[in-house]
Amino acid sequence: MKKPLLNKVFLSAMAAILTTGCAVGPDFRTPDFKTPDRYTPSPLPAETIGTATPNGQVQHFNFAEDIAAQWWTLFRSPELDALIKQGLANSPSLAAAQAALRKSEENLRAAQGGLLLPSIDASVYAGRQRTSAYTNGGNSDTFNLYNASVGVSYTLDIFGGSRRRLEALQALVDYQRYQYEAAYLTLAANIVTTAIREAALRGEIASTKEILKAQETQLALATRQFELGGAAKISVLAQQTEVATTKATLPPLEKELALTQHALAVLVGRMPGEGTVGYFSLDKLTLPENLPVSLPSSLARQRPDIRAAESILHQACAEVGVATADLYPKITLTGSYGTEAIHSANLFNSPSIVWNLGAGLLQPLFHGGELTAKRRAAIAAFDEAAAQYRQTVLRGFQDVADVLRSLETDARTLQAQAEAEAAAKTTLSLAEKQFRLDAVNYLYLLIAQRSYHRAQFNLIAARALRFADTAALFQALGGGWWNRQAALSDVISKKD
Repeated sequence: MKKPLLNKVFLSAMAAILTTGCAVGPDFRTPDFKTPDRYTPSPLPAETIGTATPNGQVQHFNFAEDIAAQWWTLFRSPELDALIKQGLANSPSLAAAQAALRKSEENLRAAQGGLLLPSIDASVYAGRQRTSAYTNGGNSDTFNLYNASVGVSYTLDIFGGSRRRLEALQALVDYQRYQYEAAYLTLAANIVTTAIREAALRGEIASTKEILKAQETQLALATRQFELGGAAKISVLAQQTEVATTKATLPPLEKELALTQHALAVLVGRMPGEGTVGYFSLDKLTLPENLPVSLPSSLARQRPDIRAAESILHQACAEVGVATADLYPKITLTGSYGTEAIHSANLFNSPSIVWNLGAGLLQPLFHGGELTAKRRAAIAAFDEAAAQYRQTVLRGFQDVADVLRSLETDARTLQAQAEAEAAAKTTLSLAEKQFRLDAVNYLYLLIAQRSYHRAQFNLIAARALRFADTAALFQALGGGWWNRQAALSDVISKKD
């Protein structure tokens, strides 16, 4: 009785010693990526220029200021807020990202149970069998056999292979979490920019109809003058051509508006046939005046795509440890305890008790270079992930630099387009008056009409571009997802 007990104590002590071994392979460290002091080669101004034009207000760049989790509320549009809320609740792409995150978490839990804890299985067996006379002293017996036992198996993590596997799975969980944050941010940004596009198209259609109405009025006037002998037939034909040309621009605009509305419906998880999801106007959107701009040193911790690339690099690092640990010995401890009898009534009697303890050592000797090749492949995969991480960081800084420079030039573009539109409007008004007085020919009026039409379109496009680039800035800086998680943690802690 004492000997089995001593064996158990010895094995337990050995397991405690061996499981404290070090983990082979490199320990992961966040890459030390040297960041510049600013995003653009030349310093940005503290603010953009402003004009009296709608959506022409000054925008201030507030460096080192944090980003709100619900940054889209800065556009001051209840309709837009409601649409994003609907999209976040119903979007299949976001639901797929959530499911992928749950799957990776459950895979991690499954691996933790299988690698960190011993496997314990219970088995019950009942059977009838016959022995051979040639192996049983010339007698052939037929009998029943009953068995009930509990088996335990545990592989010691001497060189940390199991820990590295769990580390790799945890890195995949982190990757899926940042993929979810990226999907969340992309969805919100796409809804905002699509709504802005919808508003711009509505403005262009309204402007076209306004110009068409004025042209039809001019056509009626030209026709009346022709009937009275005060205008040539060619003037009437020229104005008819101008009216027809303007009418021809409406169907493509209406088509693009319909396609934009379809896209907006799909973004919020609805069928296009369920009806229009919203009506937006540039006049009812507020251009955010104070723009938070994160410091360059913080960008890599804020962008979900960079954090996801870092998680993939972490996983690749852990896989190098797994491949290295596979080169070293593995010790497996096994044991079982149960009863065995040929009569069911004797199954749980003391004489029927059977047990065993064992330890197995597996040392790879020759696998045709397979294990070393796998380790070299893991190192190559780590190098690949490191290069992709650097590329992701570079692309992230480019995104921010592009949008910051765009915002600065957008303001100047809007100012120039507003001046051009005002000049074209004045020119058209003067041309119409002079044409009625026969002071200018019809060609001059047509040129003025076309210039004003083009100037109106350019002004609408410039206004929409400022909105879109403002949304792009919030997306490029990470969208404040960390503040949403902090707010959620505060709510949970208050409930607890």
